[in-house]
Amino acid sequence: MTADAEHSLEIERKYDVDDTTPLPDWSALPGVAAVDAAEARALDARYLDTADGALAASLTALRRRTGGPDEGWHIKRSTPEGKHESRWALGAADDDEAPVPPDAVVAALAHVAAPPFDVLARIRNARTAYALRDAAGGLVAEFVDDRVTATDVRRGVETSWREWELELGPAAPADDASRAALFAAADELVASAGGRPAASGSKLARALGR
Repeated sequence: MTADAEHSLEIERKYDVDDTTPLPDWSALPGVAAVDAAEARALDARYLDTADGALAASLTALRRRTGGPDEGWHIKRSTPEGKHESRWALGAADDDEAPVPPDAVVAALAHVAAPPFDVLARIRNARTAYALRDAAGGLVAEFVDDRVTATDVRRGVETSWREWELELGPAAPADDASRAALFAAADELVASAGGRPAASGSKLARALGR
């Protein structure tokens, strides 16, 4: 485990879809010249919070996730411009079943919450990811098709659903107006396939019935 974290800003759109909803033709999205082959990822995350929900109250999520290219400890903070994420690598001594945040993660949360942190949800996700690229090969966005199984640990309730996410990449438009136009075009493609804007802001919120 290293105390150094990677930081990023997620700007994304989420969609609710049925089990049989067909995938949109993302090559029709403005600025997209090619769609990479599908990449399957098996993700398993446990979300933690204090007993009084201090992290949720501060619009912050803490999780330990295995699987995929960004497995690790994640802190996500929701802001008007997107979700600010910090990620730390997994440590060899980490426990999947009863994860304890390392000191670096606890320190990063000190301004909003203090230990102990308990698991409140487990979210397993069979993800299929597609890279949407421009003519120069730059990543305009990543589209993921998620089939989710979530457990609300405190209530003992399990739910499952399918959803899509479209997250902007480094080659996406940089200005707000162009980003809005790209997402508007994406909304149209999703609607034509039978999808709709997500009713819940996050997988964790949906798992907890929020």
